[in-house]
Amino acid sequence: MFHQLVSHNEDIERLVKAGYAVAFDADLYLIVRDIPYLDHEGKLQWGAIVTKFVDRGKNLIAQHNHEVLFAGSAPYELDGKPIPNLAGGPTTLKLSEASKDVVVQRSFSNKPVGTGVFTDFFHKITSYVTIISGPAITKHGVSPFTFRMVDGGTSTSPFKVRDTLTSRAEIGDLNSSFKDDVVAIIGLGGTGAYVLDFLAKTPVREIRGFDPDIVHGHTTYRSPGRLTPDAEIGQPKAEMYQARYESFRHGLKVNRKFIDKTSVDDLEGVTFAFVCVDKGTSRAGIFDLLLSMGIPFIDVGMGLDRTRGALNGMVRTTYYSKEDGQETRAKGLAALVEDPNDLYRTNVQIAELNALNACFAIIRFKQLRGFYHEEKPYHHLLFRVASFKVLRDADTGHDSETAPN
Repeated sequence: MFHQLVSHNEDIERLVKAGYAVAFDADLYLIVRDIPYLDHEGKLQWGAIVTKFVDRGKNLIAQHNHEVLFAGSAPYELDGKPIPNLAGGPTTLKLSEASKDVVVQRSFSNKPVGTGVFTDFFHKITSYVTIISGPAITKHGVSPFTFRMVDGGTSTSPFKVRDTLTSRAEIGDLNSSFKDDVVAIIGLGGTGAYVLDFLAKTPVREIRGFDPDIVHGHTTYRSPGRLTPDAEIGQPKAEMYQARYESFRHGLKVNRKFIDKTSVDDLEGVTFAFVCVDKGTSRAGIFDLLLSMGIPFIDVGMGLDRTRGALNGMVRTTYYSKEDGQETRAKGLAALVEDPNDLYRTNVQIAELNALNACFAIIRFKQLRGFYHEEKPYHHLLFRVASFKVLRDADTGHDSETAPN
């Protein structure tokens, strides 16, 4: 990745040829090490400049803004005063293990005189080095041009598009909590399709999707993303979703397969699962399999009908942990048998509620991994359409309350 970016970006190549110790931290940040500066006692110290970048595609990158981060203490002038015109302040940023020697301590903000905009990375880095390192170069005769090559680590990102969103938001440490996850999505109907869409953008190591059905006309109304009717209607859902997301990420395999209690080999190595099926008997077999294999999972469901002319009902999200899954199952929160009345009812599902159900499921999964904060642990969540209220078992104690399917 280093050589690709250097060869495709003239400004980065100029930095390397000038002798700066340039590196990239796991596809997320540009790092320039070996930056000399004076501390408050006038002693020589060495720091590093870290800056974000924007992916322009085809191995071209651009500046995110005029600011930089700095691994080091505050730099000082020859007279012992802090270097002026370096706005910003104390901050932290956790880099990858390969860059653990770079400990970010502060941010700097200094716009170039006149335009207020750096023309490129060469202009930006040389400007900051002149300000930060000038006193140290004068006093100690040192140079930032060390021509040092530093391995920034091989990117372990599953994405085929460089994930600069993570670097801009500074959440690389949180995203690392998903790096070992192998996640199964069982059922790619209305809610399952949105779970896949959200999970595809989550840096889990592997996603396995399962659905035996083909794409029908009604499928398209509850399917995220684009649609090519002539090419996709009538083909297996597995093939459609594989084609839709494989250009975005590695580690994706969508299978045209029905999962039941005998499907042990298909789920070998899975660390978490989402169950997105609407038949009680199918759900029962899947529960048997997941609980027997010790795989924690989230089951989703929706029950809608017409009340006074308008649709009403509930959306359900239920978590079955590895430790308490059997106990949660015994509460009867999800239907595990077929309701005879379902033969005479219309199974109403609406795209925005399918997407909302998937949102609840993905957010809960990310809470379990520590990505989102969680005030109180909970297993069962209901969203009521009419009242627009969300009820959790930890808040209400209504463990027995459930939505159809």
